Amino acid sequence: MFGYEFYIDPERCIGCMSCVNACAECETHRGHSMINVDFIDRKNTIATVPMICMHCDDPTCAEVCPADAIKKGEDGVVQSSLKPRCIACSNCVLACPFGVPKMIVDFEQMMKCDMCYDRTSVGKRPMCATVCPSQALAYITAEEAAAQRREKPVNEFQFGNETVRTRVFMMLPPDQERLSLDVADYMWEQSDEIVQAYEY
Repeated sequence: MFGYEFYIDPERCIGCMSCVNACAECETHRGHSMINVDFIDRKNTIATVPMICMHCDDPTCAEVCPADAIKKGEDGVVQSSLKPRCIACSNCVLACPFGVPKMIVDFEQMMKCDMCYDRTSVGKRPMCATVCPSQALAYITAEEAAAQRREKPVNEFQFGNETVRTRVFMMLPPDQERLSLDVADYMWEQSDEIVQAYEY
């Protein structure tokens, strides 16, 4: 979209919740934030990571929707469910490998990050990337990412036997050699490294 890509850099997240608050203020979200700021290992560290919709190439949420309420645009953005098609069955909530969709009970509708489509479709940055003080969420070109970041962008994730490719990139430490990310293995590795760092 206008040559920009979305990047998540967990190591830059400071847990300030600016992205969450900004997302909730978006008019189309009606006071609900579509971003989760998750603790990597709540027992051992306060380190956090922001989670937005990863906008999968083959979105499972859309595949399991019996009402065909979730659409993916030609630009790769997976939209929130459409009313009145959405029947609030929560199939998409259960199917998403990243745990992103939210069933908003008050609206009887699934809502999720749509990459601030009202902004990005006209060349503006998403609200979360605009307000993030550490740029843990960045909406920049691939050239800018290569010039400004040492980290390595990855958009292929392994969930058991399932490989998921996404429009959004996750930044990994520069010493990582993998081209895809086994989510379960990586989470355990990161947790162990953080715990060891805090012990010293």
